[in-house]
Amino acid sequence: MMSIRNYVRSMITIVVVWSGAAHCDEHGRRIEDVVYGRKFGLAMTMDVFEPQMPNKCGLIFLVNGGWLSSKATPLMVTIRPEDYHPFLERGYTMFAVVTSSQPRFTISEQMEDVHRAVRFIRANASKFGVRPDRLGILGASSGGQLTLSVATQGRVGKADSTDPIDRESSAVQAAVCFFPPMDFLNYGGPSLSGVGEGPMAPLREAFGPRAVSEEGRKALGRELSPIYHVTKELPPTLIIHGDADEVVPLQQSESFVQTARRVGARNIELIIRKGKGHGWGDFWKSADDTSAFVDWFDRHLRDRAD
Repeated sequence: MMSIRNYVRSMITIVVVWSGAAHCDEHGRRIEDVVYGRKFGLAMTMDVFEPQMPNKCGLIFLVNGGWLSSKATPLMVTIRPEDYHPFLERGYTMFAVVTSSQPRFTISEQMEDVHRAVRFIRANASKFGVRPDRLGILGASSGGQLTLSVATQGRVGKADSTDPIDRESSAVQAAVCFFPPMDFLNYGGPSLSGVGEGPMAPLREAFGPRAVSEEGRKALGRELSPIYHVTKELPPTLIIHGDADEVVPLQQSESFVQTARRVGARNIELIIRKGKGHGWGDFWKSADDTSAFVDWFDRHLRDRAD
């Protein structure tokens, strides 16, 4: 039987869905600061963007770059409503998820944040007007690593959990991302470590204390790399990557796609942008790229919806 403490906590979680400030514009309605979990007494939040003509599909947009995330802090990756317009215009409900950030929180901890966010959205799907079996996810760079970590490792909930959110699955039905790190143990070539080394050296703190030793790096690199967790059950996945990327080598996406196809995953595709580095201008406003993403979701989420 659920304790009074856990019952109150679960009720607070549900009530908070509607406690954020809400306002409308020509693209739909925005609900701010929806609490999807708590960590060390701090609230983890998302903003929800509801389209004018919803198609019952939800997209989880990971507000994360360099494993930094914020709602509106300058010099960090933040929520930018204009980035969601192409998806809202097609009827997708957008969940802009802010995760915890390095250097205080590691990549491993941020991965758990995303699993929690997916579970929260699924548990409250009817309140948001989306189907729990029609959820997609998207991100860029570190947000791409988090995207594919969930795509490859989405898992069933804990049936015996006292928290109703944790009883839900964190699996998604489709994924898209820009230039994601995929294999930290072979980062740009065989046996080249990217676990806080090489191009990833400036972000060493994001990997945490285990990255100090060679043994720790090997174990951590396998845990954090989506490529070691891909199976034939991978949901439809589209990746866009530039062939002049010096931060996240194109080899990362190429190896992931090869591995996915080798294990029998279907609907895996890589689009290579010639001459493009790690990002190109304001890539979330690139019509070619966002159209490819929206079309992918239309094909694998919307066209299946009732």
